[in-house]
Amino acid sequence: MNLDNIRVVLSHTSHPGNIGAAARAMKTMGLSRLALVNPKRFPDAMADAMAAGASDLLVQAEVCTTLDEALHDSVFTVGLTARHRGLSHAMLTLREAAPRVLERANEAPVVLLFGHETSGLSNEELERCQMLITIPVNPDYSSLNLAAAVQVVAYELRTCAIPASKAGREFEGATASELEQFYEHLERTLIEIEFLNPKHPKRLMTRLRRLFSRTELEREEVSILRGILKLASPKTGRNNS
Repeated sequence: MNLDNIRVVLSHTSHPGNIGAAARAMKTMGLSRLALVNPKRFPDAMADAMAAGASDLLVQAEVCTTLDEALHDSVFTVGLTARHRGLSHAMLTLREAAPRVLERANEAPVVLLFGHETSGLSNEELERCQMLITIPVNPDYSSLNLAAAVQVVAYELRTCAIPASKAGREFEGATASELEQFYEHLERTLIEIEFLNPKHPKRLMTRLRRLFSRTELEREEVSILRGILKLASPKTGRNNS
């Protein structure tokens, strides 16, 4: 089942009980891959207690010091957020997004990224996502516990996975690492050709990240774009080779 290719990443979780409860929520819906970015306390007895039979997910969980580590092989990163952000990617409801998430998971690893219990995902973390998802809640009381959010997302994906098509894409998606290398290359080149002023960058790179995120770049496409950037650069272009 394509759920095997979905990794839940919890970033900067402050309470170990939420980690254990999230693991329990995952296991009940058939998700088994968990990664943690700089958890405040882990391993912890409270996490084990709240896992209630899903402690195997805690034992196997990847503990990472950076988000880069947690996203290393992901071709599609989905951020869960309750707030609309300026210049963020298009925000879909969970039900709208679930089929697309499963389609990508048929091909390669997909990450579901959850932020800190209080502050959620940072703007920097949101920029690493190709899609943002929100869970429709009561506008008069929108507080949703981290583990409860994981449970709702996992349930929707499992429900959608039952009739999900197994047809994959023809080409491999670019990994998170490849995308970051491309964005760094793009920014360097834009500075070299004086299109981007590093002293006054405004939000150009954020806009460009949003643009390319909508295309869900494939690995070969990233190689093509980086080839173009290399030729366009005054330092490495054809006229200087």
